[in-house]
Amino acid sequence: MVGYDDRDGKIWMDGKMVDWRDANVHILTHAMHYASSVFEGERAYNGKIFKSRQHSERLHYSAGELDFEIPFSVDEIETAKALVLKEAGLTDAYVRAIAWRGAGPDMGVASARNPVHLAIAAWEWGAYYGDAKMKGAKLDISKWKRPSPETIPVHAKAAGLYMICTTSKHAAEAKGCSDALFMDYRGYVAEATGANIFFVKDGEVHTPLADCFLNGLTRQTVIGLLKDKGIAVHERHIMPDEMEGFEQCWLTGTAAEVTPVGQIGDYHFEVGALTRDIAETYEKLVRS
Repeated sequence: MVGYDDRDGKIWMDGKMVDWRDANVHILTHAMHYASSVFEGERAYNGKIFKSRQHSERLHYSAGELDFEIPFSVDEIETAKALVLKEAGLTDAYVRAIAWRGAGPDMGVASARNPVHLAIAAWEWGAYYGDAKMKGAKLDISKWKRPSPETIPVHAKAAGLYMICTTSKHAAEAKGCSDALFMDYRGYVAEATGANIFFVKDGEVHTPLADCFLNGLTRQTVIGLLKDKGIAVHERHIMPDEMEGFEQCWLTGTAAEVTPVGQIGDYHFEVGALTRDIAETYEKLVRS
């Protein structure tokens, strides 16, 4: 497989298009050492990025949570994303916008004098979980927990928050699983490594309250779709042993879209009618 650093094409960096292979940063970039980086993952369908502006607004919010300001406005980011898609000749694509503190006069924890950079790339990316999109993903249960809001900016889409996601997904894949489920610092069900989670019982939907993890844009969209269908949605704290009584389960995320779950640890779920219906409804919405 071709590495992500060795491709043809262009990447937008700090206001100009550069050759893909030349889109590099210095080894003493602050973000590489201290995780001073925020990003967005977005999907374009039929040439249009779904919830594009909300993603750009959240990128600015996340940067503020990490105490830096992106030197490009939301409108400028929107223009840049459109340019990237046009340059790549893509209509269905994954779009990655990332902002970070770069190399500068500071090379310690403090970095207020270092410049902030922004880059945007796009590429083709199919189903995040492969054939699990049809038959249901299998999830491990991570040994790590989602942290308290008192310890880290949990509602920012910040690179540092994904460290335990990487290690948890590696452990899950080593067991033949697609992903891993986190509990939060209190022991409640939280989310997967890059997706929110939903459960079904007796025709009603239950999803963890997003009070210590990212309230995903896809999560918010799916909740709205369910309510439009007249389906009760309970956003609440969920104990792990409650999973035994749930009948269906799915994940939501920009990359995951709506992916059914067949198993979490020792708990099993059917890929039922409601799961398939909401997946189809979401697919129609993003392509409308």
